[in-house]
Amino acid sequence: MTYQETLDWMFEQLPMYQQKGAEALKHKLDNILLFSQVLENPHEKFKSIHVAGTNGKGSSSHMLASILHEAGYKVGLYTSPHLKDFRERIKINGKPVSEKFVVEFIKNHKPFLEEHELSFFEMTVGMAFSYFANENVDITVIEVGLGGRLDSTNIIIPEVSLITNIGLDHTQILGDTLEKIALEKAGIIKRGIPVVISETQPETEGIFNIMAAQKGCKIVFADQVELGDYKTDLLGDYQRRNVKGVVAAIKELKNLVVTEESIRDGLRNCVKNTGILGRWQILGESPKIVCDTAHNREGLKTVLEQIENCCPEKVHFVLGFVNDKILSEVLALFPEKAEYYFVKPNIPRGLEADALWEKAQEHGLKGEVFSAVKNGLEAALSQAEQGDIVYVGGSTFVVAEVV
Repeated sequence: MTYQETLDWMFEQLPMYQQKGAEALKHKLDNILLFSQVLENPHEKFKSIHVAGTNGKGSSSHMLASILHEAGYKVGLYTSPHLKDFRERIKINGKPVSEKFVVEFIKNHKPFLEEHELSFFEMTVGMAFSYFANENVDITVIEVGLGGRLDSTNIIIPEVSLITNIGLDHTQILGDTLEKIALEKAGIIKRGIPVVISETQPETEGIFNIMAAQKGCKIVFADQVELGDYKTDLLGDYQRRNVKGVVAAIKELKNLVVTEESIRDGLRNCVKNTGILGRWQILGESPKIVCDTAHNREGLKTVLEQIENCCPEKVHFVLGFVNDKILSEVLALFPEKAEYYFVKPNIPRGLEADALWEKAQEHGLKGEVFSAVKNGLEAALSQAEQGDIVYVGGSTFVVAEVV
């Protein structure tokens, strides 16, 4: 198979959660443990940092990888989902895995994958771990896909675990309260391995403390300790909270040398070192065009505060969501005094733009419906003045169509 044929097989034959939703989820570790045995347990052949959370885990993972890269290490980075190319998920020192490796990995293991009906995420985790082991990386940064306790990445024993902000997302799977979701995220806490919590939240602090005590490990709430003033090239005021967790996690590494200079350089050069996309990414000026992958209540609330701080004359929102969002919670955050362009992300799980428009009316949000993200953006740009902001978001998959 060619590279594209391989991706088509992965995406279509074995549905992935990002496309199909809960029906594609295999929320257990049996398959990945069995697959790892076939692969000769590659996850035991490299050091790692494990990153979970609702908001900020992707940005934090990229910042960690950038810092370790600046420190002179060969760094594997596994994240999800991708925006433009599948290979964004698996990188070493910012360079994506080769198309050849992807093709050969699937070709060599296709009989096993078919026989055991591995999910898209399970096969991708196995691929990443095998690649990192084959390439003899010094350390990896592994981002949890969904939850933590039963996520396929949760077979590693990391040097340190990092848990970012907890919010209400994937509630039909992880639970309908912050406490329940935190308990799933806390599943990455390992016995004797330090855990860093980026942000203290009243609903979740006690759960993390209890889990850390049960596992006999050190716990650090990054926003409760003095870490100094650090800057990152990832735009967005919300990154300040992520930076604290990242720096605290780096300082818990015992078997690697990372200087203060490497920390500062890594944070300042994160985009260059990792190629991260879609985090308060500015696509144009006059009017300012911004996209962001925030897609739940907590993430969108922070982004909307950022927009307000920019003091635009008017805001044009190009909005689309997936169909498992609790729309009443997120739409209530958006201002009535703005222009709206309702779109559907081009995936099976995308919410129809008409349905979004109808729900938006209930919250006083006025706008038009467009058949594609591109059309919505073009309409917004045709209406926007120089001092306005055009914001594109609501879903990772909306952002993926414009970056």
